[in-house]
Amino acid sequence: MNRFWRSKWTFRLLWLASASPFAWLVWRWYWRDLGVNPLEYVARYTGSWALRFLLLTLAITPLRLIPGLSPLIKFRRMLGLFAFFYASLHAWHYFAIDIQWNREILIEDLTIRRFFIAGMISLLLMVPLALTSFDRAIRWMGGERWRKLHRLVYASAIAACAHYLWQGKAATPTPRLYAALTAALLLTRLVVSIRTRRWPRLRISQG
Repeated sequence: MNRFWRSKWTFRLLWLASASPFAWLVWRWYWRDLGVNPLEYVARYTGSWALRFLLLTLAITPLRLIPGLSPLIKFRRMLGLFAFFYASLHAWHYFAIDIQWNREILIEDLTIRRFFIAGMISLLLMVPLALTSFDRAIRWMGGERWRKLHRLVYASAIAACAHYLWQGKAATPTPRLYAALTAALLLTRLVVSIRTRRWPRLRISQG
C-alpha cells in the first residue's frame, strides 16, 4: 500500500483527477452546455469544488493515522492548492462576470449580505496558505510557525460552509452535509489534540 501511495504515477493521476472538474467546465462552456442560467451554474460549480477540495485537504490528517495511509501527507499540499484554485475561479466569476467589477454592488454585497462576507473571509484566509505552500516558505518561517499559520484552513472551511448555508440553501441536504463533514473533521482534530496534549507534529511533506 505504501508503495502505491508513494508512486509518482499516483501523484500524477491524482493531479489529473483534481484538474478534471475544470476541464469539464471548460468543455461545457465551449459547447454552450451550461444550462438555462450559466452564471448561476458556474458560480455553484466552482464554489462546490472549492469546498470539496478544502474538505479533502482537512481529511488528510485523520486519514493518515490509519495504518498504511501515512504517505497521504504528500498530497495535502496539492489538494490545498486546488482548493484555492477553484475558490479563486469562484471569486473571479463573481467579480468579473457576475457584477462586472461594479463597485457599488461589491460594497453592498460585502457589507450587507452575510453569505458574501463569509465567502470573502474564507478566500482571504486561503491566500496566505497558498502563498506559503512551498518548501522555501517552510524553511523561511520555520516548521512551528508554518504549522500554526496553516491552521487557518479550519477557519476557512467553517467560513466556506457558512457561505454555502447562508445562501438560503440551509433547508437542502447538500450544504448541511458539507457542514456535518466539516464538523466531523474538526472534532477529529480536537480529539487527537486532546489525546496527545498538543497539536500533532506532522512531518512536512517535501513532495
